[in-house]
Amino acid sequence: MESYDLVIIGSGPGGTAAANKSVRMGLKTAIVENREFGGTCLNRGCIPTKSLLHSVKHYEAIKTSADIGITVTGLEFDFPRIHQRKNAVVEKLRNGLTQSIKRDKIKVYQGTGTITGPHNIRIKESNEEIRAENILIATGSEPSLPPIPGIDLPNVMNSDGFLSREDSLLSNVAIIGGGVIGVEFATILNALGSQVTILEAMNRLLPTMDKDIAQNLTMQFKKRGIVIHTGAMVEKIQKENSLTYTFEKNGQKETGTAAGIIVAIGRKAHTTSLFADNIPIAMERGFIIVDENCRTNIKSIYAIGDVTKGSIQLAHYASSMGIIAVEKIAGHPSSVNLGVVPGCVYTAPEIATVGMTAAEAKAKGYAVKTGKSLMSANGKSVVEEEDRGFIKLVFDTESDRLLGAQMMCARATDMIAEMATAISHSLTAKELAAIIRPHPTFCEAVTEAVENAMVRQSIV
Repeated sequence: MESYDLVIIGSGPGGTAAANKSVRMGLKTAIVENREFGGTCLNRGCIPTKSLLHSVKHYEAIKTSADIGITVTGLEFDFPRIHQRKNAVVEKLRNGLTQSIKRDKIKVYQGTGTITGPHNIRIKESNEEIRAENILIATGSEPSLPPIPGIDLPNVMNSDGFLSREDSLLSNVAIIGGGVIGVEFATILNALGSQVTILEAMNRLLPTMDKDIAQNLTMQFKKRGIVIHTGAMVEKIQKENSLTYTFEKNGQKETGTAAGIIVAIGRKAHTTSLFADNIPIAMERGFIIVDENCRTNIKSIYAIGDVTKGSIQLAHYASSMGIIAVEKIAGHPSSVNLGVVPGCVYTAPEIATVGMTAAEAKAKGYAVKTGKSLMSANGKSVVEEEDRGFIKLVFDTESDRLLGAQMMCARATDMIAEMATAISHSLTAKELAAIIRPHPTFCEAVTEAVENAMVRQSIV
């Protein structure tokens, strides 16, 4: 029986980050993977979605290029070709990841790993047994499907189904769920000319984010022709000439029709075949419970990322958890701050947040002041014809420290890292104002937001 210091089950962002860290710390490491390298993020999530968004961004820009003096005739898109390009991007990144694993001489077991003991894993397909001083679970998540009658009808799909539908574009699509996945899919479909309807159970889109973001996104979506129903609970789906969905909103029953329905209500932990019956792993609602070091109730077993209870379902969060777990296993102190995690949404314009919103800060007892810069006055935004947006910063009135940042503008997903650094290092408004940001850029709006906060009174 082959033995390792660490065996990682799953090769998504969390698993591969942990493997790379483990090798650098001198641990004999192996990975067990039953699908493609890269996990959901690379193969069925972040990367394919952003590839589609990149294509439609160019299509949208060319449609309006006459405004900047460039005339294009005969413009059209090739839907299968857009997907071919998406697949090529995924394959290129997957090949790079595979080469990295080979270069680090990490042993790979292709198959489904089942934990049969505190130090034992069986590979289902080969029935091979391997031993690990430590086991790290990084199996991620899979799309959730609500118990709605008709959810299994043809052309009702989850995110995996949408991203793999490469033959033709649906002309009329309803999206159940107005969270990150739902609004990104809506952006893609709307740009390509599909009629899109979003059905969100909560009272606004992106309900976990700042209300200003939700309001601005809703306004822009409606301007583009996207129909939005909030406070809408879908009750059933039926197949007639097309798909008919029934939902309740404000106590009233309403119906709609669509050629296809995308279910994007969230994701659940993927633990199928993960544990033998004799493994008493502590779980809650299907998610594995871990401590601050990513350790489960079984001393030698760790878990990271989407499969864990309370996890922020983001690739970079899973990667950070993987590093923390390996550092613990190797006897090193943690080098990553899990308390400051940026979140990104790749709509147009982009959305990025980190830290607390003003409402969250006030709920925690802070007296806060906010500073806001409207991107309609930003030179780079005007030059590049970006949609309206803003940068909003939240400060503690007493200490002047930055508590949170909400951005809705071009390059927001890149600029948010500066705000994460500022929060991590407890920077104040005065310290942020002292930084010279170049002109013309999108990021100079950060300076304007800081200066705006410095003259604002505390929000009660």
